[in-house]
Amino acid sequence: MLRKIIVMTAVIALSSASKAQETAPKKEEKPAAAITISGFADAYFRSDFMKEPSNNRTSFTNTHNSFELGMASMKLDYTKGKVSMVADLGVGKRAQEFSYNESGLTAAIKQLYVSYQAADWLKLTMGSWATHVGYELVDAPANRNYSMSYMFSWGPFSHTGLKAEASYGKSTFMLGIANPTDYKTAPLNSSKYVLAQYGIAFSDDVKAYVNYVGGKRFTDSARTSQLDLVLTATLNDLFSIGYNGTVAMNKFQQGNKYDQDAKKWWGSAVYLNLDPSENFGITLRTEYFSDKNQLAAMSLAAEGASVFANTISGNIRLGDLTLIPEFRVENATGSIYSNKSGELKQADASILLAAVYKF
Repeated sequence: MLRKIIVMTAVIALSSASKAQETAPKKEEKPAAAITISGFADAYFRSDFMKEPSNNRTSFTNTHNSFELGMASMKLDYTKGKVSMVADLGVGKRAQEFSYNESGLTAAIKQLYVSYQAADWLKLTMGSWATHVGYELVDAPANRNYSMSYMFSWGPFSHTGLKAEASYGKSTFMLGIANPTDYKTAPLNSSKYVLAQYGIAFSDDVKAYVNYVGGKRFTDSARTSQLDLVLTATLNDLFSIGYNGTVAMNKFQQGNKYDQDAKKWWGSAVYLNLDPSENFGITLRTEYFSDKNQLAAMSLAAEGASVFANTISGNIRLGDLTLIPEFRVENATGSIYSNKSGELKQADASILLAAVYKF
């Protein structure tokens, strides 16, 4: 009898322990981390028809009759739960010109920021990131033309600060505060800049963005602001179009007041993209850039100048490798181009071949 009691007691204990394990609350599983590594490398050859590299006044291709290295870039994207991080590093001449205010290892940092997804509709980001202003990007694989526009070259490259990005329906909003444009470390006694963007998706194929950056320049106390518009539209599998219009204004200090007659430069560009096949595409960029106040690229002209530039670029896609043959011709209202003899001309042209590999 005692033996039966002991056995029954053991069975009841084991059964209770089993049910306890079944009903015990499960530990909450932590979200898995997602890591993505990507990168690219590019190189090019450029020939200026008047054999003067200084005739090029846009970014990254100031050479003549030379094979050149562009940039080797590596980007790490890390996400875990509501927190994400991006470390985007680049080395080479293109990276050096992009980070022209930096030196040493800091010059290799294109982007470095952390983000927190506070809600489904709200993300907060702190660090350094490529500018929201303009149509073109510093990374060669992100552009169909290899050479850059005047608006990209004389606008902001990057911002370092804090921004909030929100979405509502088909609209997106961004508001931020940052160091002076293109400075990862704020110069002493400098003021912060205000950043803003409004975007709207009229459909999956038609989108528009209005961009702003403004602040007080520490070098001469001028109040600067830039207002920018970007439109993109995909008409069909064969044809797409982009547009970028921008105006940058400076008001210079006169004693305790600011001159009400703002000096400015402005530009407008259309991008026509044709893709007859997956392996081949062609892009025509037509840009008008006005710098009659001698604030940017045309400061070498006696009275400022405007430029009408046309660039046609092929995109030969061989898997992850893209070859970009390019022809560019410019006409200016002033004599801003020079030949080897030092004679000034109002027009110039160049050819270029670039190789861009991404992974």
